[in-house]
Amino acid sequence: MTAEPLGLVAGSGRFPLLVAEEARRRGVPVVALGIPGVTDPALESVAGGLKWFKLGQIDAPIKALKDAGVRRVVMAGKVQHVSLFGGVLPDWRAAKLLVALKDKRTDTILRAVADEFAKDGLELLSSATFLEHLLAPDGPVTRRAFTADQLADAALGWRAAKAVAGFDIGQTVVAQGGAVVAVEGMEGTDACVRRASELARSLGREPALVVVKVAKPRQDFRFDLPVVGLESLASFRAAGARALALEAGATLIFDRERFAAEADAAGLAVAGFPPEGPSR
Repeated sequence: MTAEPLGLVAGSGRFPLLVAEEARRRGVPVVALGIPGVTDPALESVAGGLKWFKLGQIDAPIKALKDAGVRRVVMAGKVQHVSLFGGVLPDWRAAKLLVALKDKRTDTILRAVADEFAKDGLELLSSATFLEHLLAPDGPVTRRAFTADQLADAALGWRAAKAVAGFDIGQTVVAQGGAVVAVEGMEGTDACVRRASELARSLGREPALVVVKVAKPRQDFRFDLPVVGLESLASFRAAGARALALEAGATLIFDRERFAAEADAAGLAVAGFPPEGPSR
């Protein structure tokens, strides 16, 4: 008996590929949908096929999933926030959806899209489906531990990160020396950390950054789940980050074993903390 297929709406990066790999390893066929210029074409070979749709289309992708016998769908991978503001020609269904929105925040748009899927009997699952083993633990990820000063900076950054995440602004804050240095906006985590590094150097200080990445206070696991991986690690190392605090059970760490080993080698302490954050 063939397992029910899983729909995969794929954004950028390795996230969709990891979902597809794990699904197929478990014998679950994948029906993958991609966005030109965003989705990695390598997903086609991993998923056993890939249908392309333009950003702003809703009706045709829903029909493609239903025609393939899909009832459960995962969204994985980023679509840059800026894409939501220009160069997108919505189909009639997306246009109707956008007009009815109270605001144009990412979560608002994605929840509305999820509601449209549900109208056609498509259930949107957690984006961590099949990847639960990659969620950050509550405790150390690396052998290197946080110093007392880093823990204090992480606690400060955590409170700030939870505040801005609650407004769907960003999920990353960078602190150093008892001060918040940078807050993530639409530019993304890596750019936020680079900006913090540049600011520290412009003030004549050697970067020794503490990066905090949290889930939103009411995180919808169906989309925009915090993620770090080897590319993030390279950016953190280049920027002079010395510690990384992640929300346990709500942040995915890709290539977790290698990530931990390379973080240790780079002198970066990494740990997961509960939703209330690290204690001083």
